Amino acid sequence: MKDTIDMIMLIMHIISGYLALGIGIAAMLAPKKRGRHTTSGSIYFWLVTVVCASAIVMSIMNWEVSSYLFYVAIFSYVFALFGYIAYKMKWKNWMVSHIAGMGGSYIAIVTGFIVVNQSNAPFLAEVPSLVLWLLPTIVGTPILRMVGNKYDTRMKKRHP
Repeated sequence: MKDTIDMIMLIMHIISGYLALGIGIAAMLAPKKRGRHTTSGSIYFWLVTVVCASAIVMSIMNWEVSSYLFYVAIFSYVFALFGYIAYKMKWKNWMVSHIAGMGGSYIAIVTGFIVVNQSNAPFLAEVPSLVLWLLPTIVGTPILRMVGNKYDTRMKKRHP
């Protein structure tokens, strides 16, 4: 029974993670208005929810070897939830919070993808694991900051 649940969770985790990578890019590239951006962004959020929920279940079921996954999943989901709530609540400077949250969750998805596939990709096999854990954050954070500043400036011009 445990093996069946574990396999179902793993399949859900892989499929939703793979889809989140693609749909996350679609949301980022879509014009920032109702339509493609909001639809793909909502789908992305729910895919991240499945990724994190399945990671939590798998980590609990295999606590001895993957307890760290529990904490990584919660930390990653907090980013997505923060970005989603910022959009829904529209508080002051919500756009920057939305970009930081959703972007941070995308960095987490990319990190997971790279780290898990290190042994399958010959060009990654020689790279130290710590570098692969940190590289998406090192590359992604300045990009998020630039995009956040761009939209923050636009919002301030529209609503001084």
